[in-house]
Amino acid sequence: MLQGAAMRIKGDDAGPSSPSAASSVEFDEMMEADNDSLRERVAALEQKALTQADEIVCLRSTLADVLRRVNLLEGQLTSAGQNPPFRLQPQIQPATPSRNGPMRVSVGPKEAPGVRLRPQSGMRVPSQLPQRSRAVHYQSTGSLHSDSPSSASGGGSPSPSPTHTPQQSASPAPQQSRSSGPTPTPPSPGHRAAALSSLSLAKRWSSTGDFNGSASSPLTSPHSPMAAASRLATKSLFNLYMKPVNPQQQYNHITYKHGVRDAIYNEEEGYVRMFLRGRPVILHAPSDVAPSFEITKVATAPQQRLKLEWVYGYRGRDCRSNVFLLPTGEVVYFIAAAVVLLNIDEQSQRHYLGHTDDVKSLAIHPNKLLVASGQTAGHDRKDGRSWRLNPPPDITAPEADYWPHVRIWNSVSLQTLHVIGIGDFERSICCLSFSKTDGGALLCAIDEAPDHNISVWDWQKGERGHKISETKCSNDTVVAAEWHPVDRGTIVTCGKSHIAFWTHELGGTLIKRNGIFEGREKPKYVTCLAFSQNGEVLSGDSNGNIIVWVRGGNTVSKVVRAVHEGPLFCLVVTNDGQVISGGGKDRRLVQLDHTLSSTGASTQLPDDLGGVRAIAAGRGGRLVVGTTKNSMAAGSLTSGMAAVAIGHTDEVWALAAHPSLPQFATGGHDCCVRLWDGQSRSVVWSSDLPEPLQSAAFSPDGAVLVLGLTTGRWLVLNAETRELMVQLVDGAEPIQVIKFSPDGNLCALGSRDNNIYVYQASEQYKKFERIGRCVPERKRKRSASLLALLGHSSFITHLDWSVDGNFIQSNSGDYELLYWNASTCRQVPQSTQMRNVAWATLSCPLNFNTLGVWPENADGTDVNSCERSHNRKLLATGDDFGKVKLYAYPACQPRSLCHTYSGHSSHVTAVRFLHEDSRLISAGGHDNSIMQWMLC
Repeated sequence: MLQGAAMRIKGDDAGPSSPSAASSVEFDEMMEADNDSLRERVAALEQKALTQADEIVCLRSTLADVLRRVNLLEGQLTSAGQNPPFRLQPQIQPATPSRNGPMRVSVGPKEAPGVRLRPQSGMRVPSQLPQRSRAVHYQSTGSLHSDSPSSASGGGSPSPSPTHTPQQSASPAPQQSRSSGPTPTPPSPGHRAAALSSLSLAKRWSSTGDFNGSASSPLTSPHSPMAAASRLATKSLFNLYMKPVNPQQQYNHITYKHGVRDAIYNEEEGYVRMFLRGRPVILHAPSDVAPSFEITKVATAPQQRLKLEWVYGYRGRDCRSNVFLLPTGEVVYFIAAAVVLLNIDEQSQRHYLGHTDDVKSLAIHPNKLLVASGQTAGHDRKDGRSWRLNPPPDITAPEADYWPHVRIWNSVSLQTLHVIGIGDFERSICCLSFSKTDGGALLCAIDEAPDHNISVWDWQKGERGHKISETKCSNDTVVAAEWHPVDRGTIVTCGKSHIAFWTHELGGTLIKRNGIFEGREKPKYVTCLAFSQNGEVLSGDSNGNIIVWVRGGNTVSKVVRAVHEGPLFCLVVTNDGQVISGGGKDRRLVQLDHTLSSTGASTQLPDDLGGVRAIAAGRGGRLVVGTTKNSMAAGSLTSGMAAVAIGHTDEVWALAAHPSLPQFATGGHDCCVRLWDGQSRSVVWSSDLPEPLQSAAFSPDGAVLVLGLTTGRWLVLNAETRELMVQLVDGAEPIQVIKFSPDGNLCALGSRDNNIYVYQASEQYKKFERIGRCVPERKRKRSASLLALLGHSSFITHLDWSVDGNFIQSNSGDYELLYWNASTCRQVPQSTQMRNVAWATLSCPLNFNTLGVWPENADGTDVNSCERSHNRKLLATGDDFGKVKLYAYPACQPRSLCHTYSGHSSHVTAVRFLHEDSRLISAGGHDNSIMQWMLC
């Protein structure tokens, strides 16, 4: 009976007509409805929170930009001699700890006292050097970041690198001088004797552009990078922009000794003998200079300086994920050793110049204010040598900045906050990414070493950060690395034939799971990554497909095939959930909805811009696209894309300035010549050539542009219509240099076959007739039966015409300075006869008036280009170390001080002044960049 009763009770409870069962079903339905409603409300709140967070970031960035602009206006008023009525820049007082709260930072309108640089006591700057036997060496005024490590069209100046904290010497030495002007102060005899008491100690000569760092400890200084980072953490709006104690404070990253070792001046003959690679070079002084010339004097640096105004080009040929939009509307990208912040609407640029070599990667912090940029190894490192075999002697030494590292800086003030990874990276940093779920506390970096190591950094810990973990990423190339925006501790990497999902555990361990394609065709390259709004991982590949990966797993959820013809190089998810993909081969931008179905909206880039490399999406459907041909375009899918930056895709060698307009022509091995306008910073016209371009020159009236190609062919184009007027061939080697005589009747072409070809132009440059060839010839000596070789025995590098058009001076690859009679094309063997000839231009670096541009221990290839200004007051050079230097003309003292500027990451192939000497143009070699400097 009990069993039967139990069975009846059980059956009643389980029956469908049971009241308790019905109520249970109703309760479940109510709970499910409540849960759905709750989920919808939570999703709406999350969306609202994200929107408000974006608005807050935008407001913070806008306020920071306003503060920067106000500070700029105050600086302009101060420089104009006017006192601003009040200063809106916040004054940060020392933070005091609060018992019941965080550190308090008081902000007030009180104006900070200006920082004046005064010479330190006990040190005077001499105006004359001792004899060479005393072995006293001098430095140039230009350091690695002389005058302006960051350039801004109205922007602030960044702080120096924290890697260069000055250290006091253990031995007694004179302190470094600080001068308020470029003219040194003569020393007293007693001080000069004291300075020469120790031959091992070197004097340092500094201009107003070079200053020493503060002697205070970086840990205790309120303006140290660590203190700056801590103040940023307070999230005060006024902390978004903090001006350094001294915005012009710089560190001498590298020392360049100016002058020539063992240079000797012969007073009787009036010439200087210098040596290049052990070969003597004789340079005769003009008759009016020779009697009073003293080789021990030091030529001061010019009062004028250069400021980087514009950088032409973009690096998209071999880099990815390097275009970002800031809330202020600026586009961040890089080329050469410069990170550019471009405001498309205002047509202005600011530049972060803290790097010493090619920037290869870029990442934006979640707060949209901080930027991380990674660079490759510098010039001082031998190619192919691992840092493990040749580590830097000291990571705080100046040369350590030439090793691969990551710099984290403020995009408003351009102030360097942290420099991490010196001595930890082997080759270069190809990928960077800030963590998203913890507010950007961690930074992921990929090294382009053979093992492609992945490392995770606590970048805010100390000045140089703290490496939490590091492990091998892949044997194959890695092209992208991203932190997951929702799943904490998840990193996704991809590259050649692989995609990997990493888990970063609390202990610092990195656990890797390779993506499983589950029988599907594995692409040759997984080219890009993105994340949908629901947290799924999206990847693009070389087949033009988009693959959706299961959230939290490593398996494929969905494949969208043939989105593009050819490789898919970039994926971007907009704020409204739309997906925009960019193709490399088909040059198309395609819009997909959140289900990855095509919306029908698409556009195609022009063929001359190349394929899509990187995409940045902004508000209102605005897009900025970086291309594979080192160019950039902006627009939308509906209105189309228009070019905003155009660059060369191969080495740039040809550079010519228009004689009467603010225009210049460039060309290189990409078989393209372009005419630029220096005022509008835009391309006037562009033309493709059949062969690579090596040199270029305008006629004196600017009517024609002569182009020298690498095959010995040279072309004459109409400078306005680009019409081909003349085409001639001289030899089979590249035409290295082209120069017109001042009257425009003669044209000289220096070739790599050691010859100089001289032509006479007529019929308004429609006809060129060769009148001779300056070739090596043999001449029998009077005193013996030996033969002497006259003329150049190596390729021609530079040449100049005399003012009267009768003579030519030329330099060659074996460090010769020769003179020629232009009418007979015969060499003038007695160089003493040419000492008083006035030259219309001065581009030969081997000349008496350019003696000071050669550094000590020069091997002859250090100085690639030299150019004198039209007013004959300045001399600019471009060297093999990526530096542009500005000297006072003439620079005839072996020890001539200068201002040194960085920005290029490769050898500077040419420098040219524009017609009014208001700007200087420099062309990079392998970095494919063109930089426009403003004289101020």
